[in-house]
Amino acid sequence: IRCWSNIPFITVPLSRTHGKSFAHRSELKHAKRIVVKLGSAVVTRGDECGLALGRLASIVEQVSMLQNQGREMMIVTSGAVAFGKQRLRHEILLSQSVRQALHSGQSQLKDMAIPVLEARACAAAGQSGLMALYEAMFTQYSICAAQILVTNLDFHDEQKRRNLNGTLHELLRMNIVPIINTNDAVVPPPEPNSDLQGVNVISVKDNDSLAARLAVEMKTDLLIVLSDVEGLFDSPPGSDDAKLIDIFYPGDQQSVTFGTKSRVGMGGMEAKVKAALWALQGGTSVVIANGTHPKISGHVITDIVEGKKVGTFFSEVKPAGPTVEQQGEMARAGGRTLAALQPEQRAEIIYRLADLLTDQREEILLANKKDLEEAENKGRLALPLLKRLSLSTSKLNSLAIGLRQIAASSQDSVGRVIRRTRIAKDLDLEQVTVPIGVLLVIFESRPDCLPQVSALAIASGNGLLLKGGKEAAHSNQILHHLTQEALSIHGVKDAVQLVNTREEVEDLCRLDKLIDLIIPRGSSQLVRNIQKAAKGIPVMGHSEGICHVYVDMDASVEKVTRIIRDSKCEYPAACNALETLLIHRDLLRTPLFDQIIDMLRVEQVKIHAGPKFASYLTFSPSEVKSLRTEYGDLECCIEVVDSVQEAVEHIHKYGSSHTDVIITENEKTAEFFLQHVDSACVFWNASTRFSDGYRFGLGAEVGISTSRIHARGPVGIEGLLTTKWLLRGDNHVVSDFSEHGSMKYLHESLPLPQRNMN
Repeated sequence: IRCWSNIPFITVPLSRTHGKSFAHRSELKHAKRIVVKLGSAVVTRGDECGLALGRLASIVEQVSMLQNQGREMMIVTSGAVAFGKQRLRHEILLSQSVRQALHSGQSQLKDMAIPVLEARACAAAGQSGLMALYEAMFTQYSICAAQILVTNLDFHDEQKRRNLNGTLHELLRMNIVPIINTNDAVVPPPEPNSDLQGVNVISVKDNDSLAARLAVEMKTDLLIVLSDVEGLFDSPPGSDDAKLIDIFYPGDQQSVTFGTKSRVGMGGMEAKVKAALWALQGGTSVVIANGTHPKISGHVITDIVEGKKVGTFFSEVKPAGPTVEQQGEMARAGGRTLAALQPEQRAEIIYRLADLLTDQREEILLANKKDLEEAENKGRLALPLLKRLSLSTSKLNSLAIGLRQIAASSQDSVGRVIRRTRIAKDLDLEQVTVPIGVLLVIFESRPDCLPQVSALAIASGNGLLLKGGKEAAHSNQILHHLTQEALSIHGVKDAVQLVNTREEVEDLCRLDKLIDLIIPRGSSQLVRNIQKAAKGIPVMGHSEGICHVYVDMDASVEKVTRIIRDSKCEYPAACNALETLLIHRDLLRTPLFDQIIDMLRVEQVKIHAGPKFASYLTFSPSEVKSLRTEYGDLECCIEVVDSVQEAVEHIHKYGSSHTDVIITENEKTAEFFLQHVDSACVFWNASTRFSDGYRFGLGAEVGISTSRIHARGPVGIEGLLTTKWLLRGDNHVVSDFSEHGSMKYLHESLPLPQRNMN
């Protein structure tokens, strides 16, 4: 028996025995039976007189969509009092105006006093109108709704309880949405409440408790409680340090301070939490979220069911490790400590990590073997992704070499003075490099990315959150462990965090208060999804790697096949691999063209013909579906152009601003190409595969950026730094520089301090 003094009707034994609640948000998509509780603040308008029709229509649309998916939806609603209040006020004003007109000959509405309206009368007047509104809205989606009114006394009578249970089950069986509310017209008189001006409010905690009770009685999978706050906070919402609690666990009540109640109703968050915990104990998952926010109310219910991070999720399963929010805070604090270290100390950490990659080679390869075996057994990875997933002794050796390059080049990265200006006498300004803050790097099928990115973050003094793909879980785990071991030599273990929780990428992209820059490493689809999902956080990267090689009419026979073979065949899954081969028209039907085709056939490269190339052939290869295709495999498109100008135009129209190459012996043509192609990397007589941080001498890269601000091309240490301004003065004030002031601006450029090039 569970008994709460402030929730009087939850005082009877429960006969229900069914499974446990969902442990993780990602499981909510499996919810079959769902109760949506709409608080007074959600249903009513801001003036507390009448209903928020637009918001209500949006909620009905979401409930209808879920109902039509085959789920069983129930609504516990408030709003009858507010709707009735609107109707009664209108009737009273109309009645008073008629009487005043008869007595004085004129209507003086502004002098009329509206009496305090009794809540039960308001409920009686509003209940039918509220239900009629729900019926009209649900009819638009070919869904039938039914009204059920209950009181506390109905739950004390065993027969009434059984009748209610049977009625609800029958309605759900017939695909009808039950609309449930307390019968506020006959409840005992409430105590006055000043929260709702002019009305003695029926306690909203009755509806919170009603929703929890019904959810448990009906063996519901999910209870969604919508209010006018985002969820549960660790301190009153609106206070400076208030943080939204993503997941709330039984026993956490002591760590929460409850604030004031909502503008309408009497329940408040404390009553919602108690009702939620009671439902959770009965096996129903609970989410408390904001149903009034204009930017999210249109999809808040469907987002919750899809498992997105919305509101506060109540769970009985507490994870062993920290939450992603806690990891973000740890990375922030660890990054600041890391930035405060001496450059030699940061370099020492990276050197140690490089040594660990070779010293622990066997353990790393064993973990990687597990990932490869699991991926092959499940058959979920294409061959190009399997190649990216695979580690080898040579890869680890190359990684170690790259990390040592990063360590050697990081001595003068953080705190480097890049500009000095004398503003006035004894007033000097400096612009210095500083870390960006906390980086979120999301990568898939490439565990070698983890030590590379970690080293760059360490060298630049940034905190780092890493989110790897499930397919590389074993490899990522050991590589992160080695990274933290290296960081521990200077006590900054927390600076690099591996996110192992079941966080969806889209949820991570919403942590704008914890993350300063997102860097995706993976497929073009991954990058596009992250760019779309990022809320207020800049994303560095490229969505596609559509790289071109243009073979000019003056190209060298010896260079052409070597460069094309290397660009396409050396590692076809790479983002800097050749995808479209542009050939000057004059080279068609020449020995050079035949050599190119023969080489591609020998290398088993599937050829797709561009529209112009196909027009020159009697029997052509399959015509390309799109000239904007990144194949990521032994496939490429061949297209014909009439000149270098047309090649440039083609690249601008169909390329992705990644890497583009010209092969020619004509220096003038080459310079035209180099100057006019607007891509991050433009090469002359060199393979597209040189577009890489390691090959550029950056040691490694966090990715290749096609953005036009901050960093472009392979992004190494420099791309992970921003700047701040340091002004050193001596009692300087701006008023001294006014027209009649005593000081003048000098704005003299000062020499920069000597850089440490060792």
